[in-house]
Amino acid sequence: MSMVPSRTQPHAAVVYHPLKTDVAGLRSAVEAAEAKAGWSSTRWYETEAEDAGLAAAKRAIAHGASVVLGAGGDGTVRAIAEGLRYTEVPLAIVPQGTGNLLARNIGMPLGDLQAAVEAAFFGSGRTIDLGSMTIVRPADEHGASDEEEHAFLVLAGMGLDARAIRATRSKLKKRVGWLAYVDAGVRTMVKDKPLEIQYSMDGSEAKRLTVYTVMIGNCGLLPGGVLLIPDASIDDGLLDVVALRPLGPFSWIRIWNKIGWENGVLRKTKAGRRIIDLVNDTKNVTYVRAREYSLAVEGPEPVQLDGDDFGLAVEVRGQVDPGALIVRVLPGWQRPE
Repeated sequence: MSMVPSRTQPHAAVVYHPLKTDVAGLRSAVEAAEAKAGWSSTRWYETEAEDAGLAAAKRAIAHGASVVLGAGGDGTVRAIAEGLRYTEVPLAIVPQGTGNLLARNIGMPLGDLQAAVEAAFFGSGRTIDLGSMTIVRPADEHGASDEEEHAFLVLAGMGLDARAIRATRSKLKKRVGWLAYVDAGVRTMVKDKPLEIQYSMDGSEAKRLTVYTVMIGNCGLLPGGVLLIPDASIDDGLLDVVALRPLGPFSWIRIWNKIGWENGVLRKTKAGRRIIDLVNDTKNVTYVRAREYSLAVEGPEPVQLDGDDFGLAVEVRGQVDPGALIVRVLPGWQRPE
């Protein structure tokens, strides 16, 4: 009588932020789904103060996870994605944070724990790009400067956006969510001066520019339905770079008109797009598409990745990593137009 070798059943892993995650609810949903799928017991990895999820995600991969559920805010999801890039192990997002940026951009319903777990065990894989950023720190007293490289999923930036995130009050963020960034942005806008940068795209000659902020986008939908970068696509092999520029005393009115009215309202209809074409497009907001980018400043400036403060830098550079991550999705998920 021949012996049939036993097959090892796949197992999932959950990397979760303990202070942001509904652990009991998530555990219940995961146990039901793994039983329905016939998988082995899911392994659980808690993030720590010194590890937002990168090391935990790498441990999950080393232990043979077939899918990693990332539960927490944008910082947790970003760190897990950094650990999963180019591994072909899919990420299933369990959005539990303030902005939930990637979840919004793939059309995932927020607050639906069951749908998130359903996608992890029974969804299909969607291949998306990641952005990469190398951060060059200010030189120390000996003239040496450190560099560190990180991935981002949605948006990285230097200027007003990074200053606002650095100035965001943590207590206010807990109380009112993403509106805390608006509060910080207004306070920063009133007191801060524009930024002088040197920039290069796709290896072009460096040029100088005065900006409020420069943001590098992998996708363009922000909380509140704000469509910062209308043409950004998460799987086109390109990054979309947007510069907000101070051109005259009414710059911010023109910028908010561009982002809020044109991008948020007019671009949704053919008639609206014709209206945009008939008027002079504001030069306060500039869009460029590129595979590689480089930004340099004279003095230390804050840098943000997916809404998290990443400290001070004098230079940032990076590129798109095409098809670097697989995310689990369900039928019907698409970014709202």
